[in-house]
Amino acid sequence: MKILYHHRIGSRDGQYVHIDELTTALRSRGHEIVMVGPRITGEQTFGGESRFVAALKKYLPKALYELLEFFYSVIDYLHLARAIRRHRPDIIYERYNLFWLSGVWARRRFGIPLIIEVNAPLYDERSRYGGISLKRLARFTERASWRGADYVATVTGVLAERVAREGVPRRRIVVTPNGINRKRFTATLDKAAAKRQLGLEDRLVIGFVGFAREWHGLERVVELLGQDRSRNLFFLLVGDGLVCPALQRSAVSAGIGDRLRVTGIQPRDKVAEYVRAFDIALQPAVVDYASPLKLFEYMACGTAIVAPDKENIREILTDGRDGLLFEPHNPASFATAVERLCSDAALRARLSDQAQRTMETRDLTWDHNARVVEALAHELVAQSQCSRAESIAR
Repeated sequence: MKILYHHRIGSRDGQYVHIDELTTALRSRGHEIVMVGPRITGEQTFGGESRFVAALKKYLPKALYELLEFFYSVIDYLHLARAIRRHRPDIIYERYNLFWLSGVWARRRFGIPLIIEVNAPLYDERSRYGGISLKRLARFTERASWRGADYVATVTGVLAERVAREGVPRRRIVVTPNGINRKRFTATLDKAAAKRQLGLEDRLVIGFVGFAREWHGLERVVELLGQDRSRNLFFLLVGDGLVCPALQRSAVSAGIGDRLRVTGIQPRDKVAEYVRAFDIALQPAVVDYASPLKLFEYMACGTAIVAPDKENIREILTDGRDGLLFEPHNPASFATAVERLCSDAALRARLSDQAQRTMETRDLTWDHNARVVEALAHELVAQSQCSRAESIAR
């Protein structure tokens, strides 16, 4: 089957990982993928973003920037139409974005089935964190995009409910949580070897993967290190972020600078080697609708996980079975959960083992998601062919 993958991602980050892993899984199943999206995404190093887009956001009035986003749909539609005429895809698979209707327009014009993947309710998200000037236009484009698709694939059940409230029939919504690529997480190092490689043989390692932000509350981990009289705890932050210099200064001030390591952004193929050295993996905060990539990487590596007790997390983890959940927005509850795991090796081992089993039992992989997309695509193509046959018969 020929699948046209349509996106508007201008950064090489977790969004890019999702695109790359799903398209890789689809290709491995024998499908041809035609990519239509900003070229710059494939030219950046991991963690990079478009400087041009960042400058527009910074210097243009918000309303003007949003109008440019909307009118980009027209330019993008021309590229999309050209790709459709040239490649004649069976379906369009689109990663949803706000102020963006070119995929829906192409579906109507060419009659090609459209699956839209929704990773966040961007109207709500941008209203809350950055603000939106053209609220009516933004809301209109979100609803038109979701309602105009043949299927909407959401990463959590929480997000599926949000999409349904906008008038999308539930029969047209499927949930495909993020996952892992088994090939990337095939064990080459056990925990002891991973620790030895990092010079952490005798340490109890608390770990975090990703771009550290203020709302993650990682300063609480530094405080725990300072309270540890054994001086055995070590905090390994695999990634980077604006809060990292402040975390390092706090650690140095407390005399524990040698027990915090910030690796900087790492190649994706190296991440598993670091995660396998974790004794305790942190998912310290998460928005209500997200499906955190790091959570699945932790599970695949068989690490005891501390995560907030929220509905989207409970879709994956069960408290006390394959993770230890704490009360969101409660620093004391977070610290208690981490301290409990630090002092209970048996609990760490049990949670670690069960997290891996959950991953395998539920097949939380990109290959599984590719199979779901494949099944939906076959169904839509068959329906489209029947409709054409009936039209001809009339």
